[in-house]
Amino acid sequence: MVDDLVPDDLWQRIAPLIPARPPRRHRFPGRKPVGDRVALAGIVYVLRKGVTWVDVPSERIGCSGVTCWRRLRDWTEAGVWPRVHEALLAELRRARLLEMDDCAIDASHVRALKRGAHTGPSPVDRSRPGSKHHLIVDRNGTPLAVSLTAGNRHDVTQLIPLLGAIPRIRGRRGRPRHRPGRLFADRGYDFDKYRRLLRIRGVTPKIARRGAPHGSGLGKTRWVVERTFAWLHQFKRLRIRYEIRADLHQGLLELACAIICLRRLRTAF
Repeated sequence: MVDDLVPDDLWQRIAPLIPARPPRRHRFPGRKPVGDRVALAGIVYVLRKGVTWVDVPSERIGCSGVTCWRRLRDWTEAGVWPRVHEALLAELRRARLLEMDDCAIDASHVRALKRGAHTGPSPVDRSRPGSKHHLIVDRNGTPLAVSLTAGNRHDVTQLIPLLGAIPRIRGRRGRPRHRPGRLFADRGYDFDKYRRLLRIRGVTPKIARRGAPHGSGLGKTRWVVERTFAWLHQFKRLRIRYEIRADLHQGLLELACAIICLRRLRTAF
């Protein structure tokens, strides 16, 4: 089951980035720690199935849910997930599978069942506690950057921070790529101030105007971000925010983005 949850190609990319555990100080320190690949399988199991950590089937996975949660905490604090995502984006660019001339941005609400950072009254869910996933993708729907905010934050407030969160993607000769050529967005981003900020950064804004009739044609390019949200929310743990700690939910988001990038690499060859 571990090999099904963490296939070899995923493990080969994550293993070099996992920090080494400190050496043992005692001669007989007790049981050996659970292997990192087994713990990662438990994390992926929770991410896919949406079960609680205590419901991880330890007899099938090989470790308890508490151990998986602790490894998720440690690896999130060590910055493993964004580095894995960045490495996969570089592989996609090397294979000429990344098209950043046209990118799209959007946000999606999720309910938050527990209090914590980056939660707030959701305007689309009767003011219940919620969070937002903000996502920017390339022309094919490949996730370039993702962030988490409170449910009552306006989409446009994360436009520039999310644009700046795109890593410097290597993989080809020349300068790393980290800015799109054109950015497509819906009416929620219709502010002239942000159009000017995009142009200052060398990005051409393609943002729908409020009050204008539908049928502008922008949806022919912008729909890919909605499809990527559907891919993200196939991971059931991301449909509803259960984590109190915002950094852990952000880590799961970045791990899911890395898996989506890996799937694109698989289907392209």
